[in-house]
Amino acid sequence: MEFDWNQEQKEFRATVREFLATHLPDNWENIAHGPGSVAQSDFSRQFCGQLADAGLLVPHWPERWGGRDADAWSAFILAEEMWAAGEPRGGQYMNVNWIGPTLMRFGSEAQQERYITPMAQGQTIWCQGFSEPESGSDLASLRTKAEKQGDQFCINGQKIWTSYAGEAETCFLLARTGAGKNGISIFLVPMDTPGIDVVEIPSLIGEGDIHEVFFENVMVPASAMLGAEGQAWDIVRKALSLERVGIPRFALASRVLHRTVAKLKQLDRFHRGAEDQAARAQAACEAARLFSYEIIDQRQKGITAGPEASVARVATVNAERSVAEFVVEHLPETLAGGDPLLLAHHQRGIVAGIASGAAEIQLNLVATQLLQLPREPR
Repeated sequence: MEFDWNQEQKEFRATVREFLATHLPDNWENIAHGPGSVAQSDFSRQFCGQLADAGLLVPHWPERWGGRDADAWSAFILAEEMWAAGEPRGGQYMNVNWIGPTLMRFGSEAQQERYITPMAQGQTIWCQGFSEPESGSDLASLRTKAEKQGDQFCINGQKIWTSYAGEAETCFLLARTGAGKNGISIFLVPMDTPGIDVVEIPSLIGEGDIHEVFFENVMVPASAMLGAEGQAWDIVRKALSLERVGIPRFALASRVLHRTVAKLKQLDRFHRGAEDQAARAQAACEAARLFSYEIIDQRQKGITAGPEASVARVATVNAERSVAEFVVEHLPETLAGGDPLLLAHHQRGIVAGIASGAAEIQLNLVATQLLQLPREPR
């Protein structure tokens, strides 16, 4: 196996790094604090527009949708560099990674024309309406209902932990249209539709990042449904396989680790205990990187990712947590205003095992699908 990058990949990475060095402002690391804040969302629209103009926002998309048919490795190199910089695309990473490609595969022609072009131009932010107060990772138990009334659907229910909802223009919403797992449908709902109320949830992970979203008699046309009625389970399963390995959060964790070690050396505080813990954290980052590369290699070869994707997801969670714990243990003062990038990583690390699919759910998938362990003791 060839572990090195080819010349084209090296040049592409250098191009992305040069773009970041040129276009990120001096105060970027302060803006990175609070990934769902108004300031960060406003910045992402400006920044993603510049990325689009440079051909660096969606290079892996088909040409007809504003891309240049670049391969899976180019998409991941781009994502690695963006995350290493603190993810200046903000919530638009969802558009790039999985919402856009999902619409290309399952959307109607009208939906594609309406939504994909603004994504490719870096002009729009989406949120995903999945989790509910009593339905987190278990999507089959969600209660938000969409009842058909003529050529419209009336939506009532509540979503929670919804990232970017305060600034999003559109919600990728799951709602129940029938009974059971096959009674869930997807709706593309403009967030300014009457009857939608967004309430920010105060938290430790950053200003404006998570919300409750209430739907009270929200009327949407039947044309807002993505795919067929009851097809949500199949669509979401494919979409989330793109999201869970499309977020190289380990890249930011590794950068934070190296910055912390450098600060400790300057303070003459990088001694045996810190050295050992830093080594373990670095090993966790490398494990996450290599597990993720395995999935990207499969994607590049046209192989559908199996439970290995869950292994990569769990490895990434472990990397983020290991680095966050290292910072708290050995340089806690940086989290009290001493270093905004370290604070931003720490905030993300708090929810590392929840965002993009709970780690416990991923571990269950690894146990049952990869290790083939029995569900009940024998």
